[in-house]
Amino acid sequence: MQVLCLIANPADPELDAKLAATVHKEVGGELNWLDHGIACEIVDPKSTASLEAARALVAGKAVDVALVPADGRRKKLLIADMDSTMINEECIDELADALGLKPQVAEITDRAMRGELDFAAALDTRVALLRGLERKAMEEVRRERITLAPGGRALVHTMKQYGAYAALISGGFTFFADHFARRIGFDEAVANVLEFDGEQLTGTVAQPIVDKSIKLQRLQTLAREKGLAMTETLAVGDGANDLDMIKAAGFGVALHAKPAVAAEAQIRIDHGDLTALLYLQGYHEEEFVR
Repeated sequence: MQVLCLIANPADPELDAKLAATVHKEVGGELNWLDHGIACEIVDPKSTASLEAARALVAGKAVDVALVPADGRRKKLLIADMDSTMINEECIDELADALGLKPQVAEITDRAMRGELDFAAALDTRVALLRGLERKAMEEVRRERITLAPGGRALVHTMKQYGAYAALISGGFTFFADHFARRIGFDEAVANVLEFDGEQLTGTVAQPIVDKSIKLQRLQTLAREKGLAMTETLAVGDGANDLDMIKAAGFGVALHAKPAVAAEAQIRIDHGDLTALLYLQGYHEEEFVR
């Protein structure tokens, strides 16, 4: 049995009762509201093309549509990317801005996230441009320029409340990942290590680099250590270096992702915030831990 999910952005909800009823009438099944005006589910839709039909009916509205299995919806392991996923920014771009190099670095970042450049080579190129940046300036960037993505704390705390383990794994840097993992509530963080000479960046990053293969390996290792099937896992990210773990997880979610990533992911969330991942799992709003 499957469940069709309709999810809007809580900050600007465009899912009303009329739209939900229109989709329900077209695909059949049982309509349940998870959060009125924001998320609903249609259990056991009768249409064999319910996903396509629903997307056609919500076209032009900021409403995401996903079709998921009814069994095992609530996952026991969350693996999340950091930059442009759990936080709104790309940390390396903001560090570059402190040196007046943001346009140059941001272009490389964008191409790497689209899968147009080798991730490790692109990372080395960008980090080399940061040589000489003071730790004090980095702390200011972390404090003043980085913002948490909406719904992230609710996602992590709710899943943990119901027995899940949460890991933040980033192609970015431990300087940010360790800090924001604690703020958000993750159980662990894995990221690249920037190297310092005293209080200044050397322009190098410690090996091995956390790339798409390391992200996938961490997902697989954690699942094995915790005795979980891959169907019991959820991975979320936005860039090409997230795609392997997204495709391997039980629920693989491309969140506001690059086109090539969204096209290959099992589930795409283009409009909703991180609470969309809770609605996908069948959580009602009153179950959220905020």
